[in-house]
Amino acid sequence: MITTNSLFWIVPLLLCIVFYKVILRIFFGMVIVPENRIGLITKKFVLFGSDRSLPDGRIIATRGEAGFQAHTLAPGLYWGMWLWQYSIDMIPFTVIPEGKIGLVLAKDGAGIPTGRILARQVPCDNFQDASQFLNNGGQRGRQTAYITAGSYRINAYLFDVTITEQLVIGEGRVGIITTLDGEPLGTNQIAGQYINGHNNFQDIDTFLTNGGNRGMQPQVILAGSYYMNPWAVQVEERYMTEVPIGNVGVVISYVGDEGKDVTGEQFRHGNIVEKGFRGVWSEPFGPGKYPINTYTTKVEIVPTTNLVLNWANARSESHMLDKNLSTITVRSRDGFPFNLDVSQIIHVPANEAPKVIARFGSMNNLVSQVLEPTIGNYFRNSAQDSDVITFLTSRKERQEAARAHIRQVLEEYNVNAVDTLIGDIVPPEELMKTLTDRKIAEEEQKTYQTQRMAQEQRQGMEKETAIADMQKEIVKAQQSVEIARRTADATVKKAEGDATSLKLQVQAESEATKMRANAESEATKMRAGAQAEATKLNAGAEAEMIAKTGNAEAEKILAIGKSTAEAYQLQVSAMGGDNFTRYKITEEIGKNNIKVIPEVLIGGSAGGADGPMSGLLGLKLMEMMDADKPQKSE
Repeated sequence: MITTNSLFWIVPLLLCIVFYKVILRIFFGMVIVPENRIGLITKKFVLFGSDRSLPDGRIIATRGEAGFQAHTLAPGLYWGMWLWQYSIDMIPFTVIPEGKIGLVLAKDGAGIPTGRILARQVPCDNFQDASQFLNNGGQRGRQTAYITAGSYRINAYLFDVTITEQLVIGEGRVGIITTLDGEPLGTNQIAGQYINGHNNFQDIDTFLTNGGNRGMQPQVILAGSYYMNPWAVQVEERYMTEVPIGNVGVVISYVGDEGKDVTGEQFRHGNIVEKGFRGVWSEPFGPGKYPINTYTTKVEIVPTTNLVLNWANARSESHMLDKNLSTITVRSRDGFPFNLDVSQIIHVPANEAPKVIARFGSMNNLVSQVLEPTIGNYFRNSAQDSDVITFLTSRKERQEAARAHIRQVLEEYNVNAVDTLIGDIVPPEELMKTLTDRKIAEEEQKTYQTQRMAQEQRQGMEKETAIADMQKEIVKAQQSVEIARRTADATVKKAEGDATSLKLQVQAESEATKMRANAESEATKMRAGAQAEATKLNAGAEAEMIAKTGNAEAEKILAIGKSTAEAYQLQVSAMGGDNFTRYKITEEIGKNNIKVIPEVLIGGSAGGADGPMSGLLGLKLMEMMDADKPQKSE
C-alpha cells in the first residue's frame, strides 16, 4: 500500500528522471550536443577582470570575452557550461549538396583594404575554426574561398553560407571570364594580363597574389564543370569560334604587347604581327573550332574558295557579301539608259588573307570599297563609248575587256579576279520594241525567201519528174538520131565500097577478057593451023579486032573508075574530109527519104541551158495533142 511518505519520494524521483538534463545543466553545467548538431556558445558575462571585454568593432570573442564565442561545441558531452553564464544554441551542420558550392560571408574580422571587394583566404579548416580565422587575420565580408560538397561545422555567429550552383560550360562552348577583384587595368588595356597557376580561375587567391587584374580576361575556360566563386568571377558562355571548310580565320588581337610588322616596307596599310601580339596575326586559322575570347580577339572569316558576287536585284549568294549590290544602270552614247547584271568571281589566297583584312578590315569592306565602285564605274564608262545596239552585239568582247581590266585592278589589293561575267542586259523598252520589229521583219524575209526556194525546188522537182516520165521518148529520139548518123556513115562506106568494087570489077573483067582473047587466039591458031593461008589473014584480023575491042572496054572501065576516084579525091581536097562526109550523108538521106528534122520544131529559151530539153518537152506535148485529135477515116 502506497503511503503519503512514499509519494513524497516518488514524485521527485520521477521529476528527476524526466528533467535530468535540466537538473544536470543547473547543478553541474552539463551540455549534451547531438551527433547532427553543433553548439554555438554565448557567454553572458565574465566573473572576474575588466580586461575581458571585446575590442572595439569585434563581435566574436576569441579569448573568453563576453558575447558570441568563436569556439563551438562539437557533438558530445560537456560539463561546466553553467546555465546562468552560458547560452547554448544547437544548430545543424552546414551541408553542401553535390554539384553545389558554399559561398562564405564573414561577419567579423579585419577590414578589407581599400580598393578590394573580397576578403583573402586564411587557414581556418574550411571556415570550421572561427578562432583560427580571426587570429590569422581573416577579413570580414565576402570571402574569396568557398566550400565544396560536404558537411561542415560552421559557426553561424561568424559566417553566413550561401549555397549556389556549380558552374558548367556546355560542349562546344567557352566561358569568357570577367574578374571582379584585382589590380586595376593598365592604360590602353581592355583586358588583364595572362596569369598562370589559378586553375582556370577556381583559385582566385592565387590569381590575385600573382597580380591578376580585375575586368575582362584574355583567357577562357573550356567545356566542363568548375568550382567558380561568382563573387569573384563572372562567366559569360559563348559558342566556340568556328572557321568553316573553304575559309580561313584572320585573327585580330586587341590585347598583348606591340609586335613588329612582318610585311616590310612595301605594304603600308596596317601592321601584321606574329601570333600573340596585338594586331593582325600573320598566320590565319585553318578550318576548325577555336576557343576565342570574342571581346579581346576577333576572327574575320575570309573565304578561300572561288567567291561569286552578283550585281543583280533578284539574286544573292549564301555568303551575303553581295546583299547590298544591285543591277548596274548605265547610259549609252546615244543617251539611252539600260540595266545589266554582272557576276564577278574572285579568289583570296589563304596566305594573302591577313593583308586583305589589314587593308580593309573585313570582306564586306573589300566589296563596298573596291569591288562595287570598280566594277560599276567600269561598265558605266564602257557603255558611254558605244550605242545600245553595239553594246548588245559586242557583249563577248566587252566581257573579255572587263575581265582583263578588273583582274589588273584587284591584283593591287591581293585579290585574284577569276572571271567577270555579263548577265542579262535590259535595253530601253522602246528600243527593244524597235529591235524586235526589225528582227521579226528579218525573220519574215528569211521565211519568204525560204518559201520561194521551196517553190523553185518544187518546180524543179516537177520538171525533173516530167523529164523522167519522157525519158523513154527522149532515149528513142536519141537512138533515132544515132541510127540516122550510123546510116549516113554506112551509106558513105557503101559508096566507097561500091567505087572500089567497081574498080576491081573493071580490072577483073579486063583481065578476064584479055585471057579469053588470048585463049581464043591460041585456039583459033591451033584450029586454023591447017586452014589455008587466006583464012589466016581473016582470022588474024578478027582476033586483032576482038583484042582491040576488049582493050577498049577495059580502058573505058578503067578510065571511068579512075575519073570517079579522081573526082572524089578532088572533092575531098576541095571540101575537106568532114564536109565531104556530111555531103555524102546528106545525099544518101535525100536519096532514101530519111526524116532528120521533125515536122514540128519547138525551140527553148535563147541561151538557156535547158533549150533541147524544153524542145523535147514541146515535141512530147505535140504528140499528145495529136493523139487526142480524132483520126480521119480512110
